[in-house]
Amino acid sequence: MSGTEGLQRTAQGRGPVRYGPLAPQPGLPVLPELTSVIAAAAERSAPEPAGGGEPVRAAACRHWERRGLATEPEHVAAGPGAPALLLALLGAFGGDVMLPRPCPAWWTPQVRLLGRRAYHVPTPAECGGVPDPYALLETVRRVRAEGGDPRVLLLSVADDPTATVPPPELLREACEAAESAGLFVVSDESWRDTVHRPHETLVLSPAEMLPDDAAVLLDLSGALLPAGWPAAVVRFPGTPRGTWLQARTLDMLTATGAMVAGPVAGAAAHALDEPAAVSGRARAAAALHGAVAAAAHREVLAVGALALPPQAGRHLYADLTPLREGLAGQGVRDAMELEDYLGGRLGVPTPGGQRFADELGALRVRLSTGPLLGATPEERLAALTAADPLGLDHVRGALDRLGSVLAGLAS
Repeated sequence: MSGTEGLQRTAQGRGPVRYGPLAPQPGLPVLPELTSVIAAAAERSAPEPAGGGEPVRAAACRHWERRGLATEPEHVAAGPGAPALLLALLGAFGGDVMLPRPCPAWWTPQVRLLGRRAYHVPTPAECGGVPDPYALLETVRRVRAEGGDPRVLLLSVADDPTATVPPPELLREACEAAESAGLFVVSDESWRDTVHRPHETLVLSPAEMLPDDAAVLLDLSGALLPAGWPAAVVRFPGTPRGTWLQARTLDMLTATGAMVAGPVAGAAAHALDEPAAVSGRARAAAALHGAVAAAAHREVLAVGALALPPQAGRHLYADLTPLREGLAGQGVRDAMELEDYLGGRLGVPTPGGQRFADELGALRVRLSTGPLLGATPEERLAALTAADPLGLDHVRGALDRLGSVLAGLAS
């Protein structure tokens, strides 16, 4: 690609961070119970304090305790979404950051915005979300030899973009490698409660393995709140360094004005307590997206493309490299061109692997399941409540369209 072509693509909105892909959305109507909670707090005029008030932090503690992580409110901070919290946390900690490749589209810009260097490490063949432990150690050794200062490893226990969950043994090996390399771990667990088969998939947290050297980040839009109500929480280690890191993070949140809106904080506290309606919706949504993701995965494999079986979230990560010859005939030679080509034919965003720090030359895209649930709120709600969502005409039609577009690439 020439420099002129690169500038043209940026001018068209294909390169700047502000045009990057959002996290996959549920595509479902807002839960009425949450609407009632936020409406009841709409007249609240007092702002939340930096790091969140006692109710939302205490609710976060109860949320983590149900998952085996005993937590005290003084070791929790809340912010208006995971990006704001991660930016504050990384700014507080300092140093360069190690990340898996691929990784969520918003991670790398956070590091670079702070003027830090981001070093991407390949993931194991079995999953995404965590770096290969041997590659991590070698990369850290090389970076330090070249004058770099890696201090933090950012990983995920339920991954965007690959929709996979690292097996416990691989997560443990990655944590051991991080500990050996002297890296502090930040675990993004926003998608933890979107696992498709929770009784078959064991999800562990690095905070269980490295209680003194791991922070846990949870964006509530992963499973509990609509994306338009930004709220996230972070759990710090209960150590002197954890206390120092929390204080520095609160300084960053205060300086940038990154506070949770008062009514949203009330909804966040309610959602974190997981009453029956909230937990029921989360489980039903995860099962629905799981069923549709599995069907989309079958369509991908049917044309000879590749993808790891999706285990969590609202998407899958397809590798169309085996279809390179057919794609070249359509003028598609890299992930950026594949993003435009597939997006145009499917009528929905299909971000290419380059958005996730993957290789530009690899023909990979993230396919979201939300658009497959229906075109209207009524259709999507019908999919949520159906005993067999794949049997609905509008869901089956969307999957057939996906299969037809993919089949056209293979011919």
